[in-house]
Amino acid sequence: MAKEKKPVHKVQMTDGKRQIIQQLLQEYDIETAEDIQDALKDLLGGAIKEMMEAEMDDHLGYQKSERYDSDDYRNGYKTNLNWE
Repeated sequence: MAKEKKPVHKVQMTDGKRQIIQQLLQEYDIETAEDIQDALKDLLGGAIKEMMEAEMDDHLGYQKSERYDSDDYRNGYKTNLNWE
């Protein structure tokens, strides 16, 4: 039984995409595949972190480090600890 091939997604290269690529090449001084990986980690890591923080803000109903009338502070710090 022959395996059916999935259609190839063709990306249309626009002038805007070309400009973004050129800016990334200059910003990250990309010369190797490893440079590309490092740039992607930097870009995606920051984006994912911001998305997760926004999702947590939405879930809890307040922003990180924002004072909220609750014992449930996001930074994990509580002033009413009994060390006895």
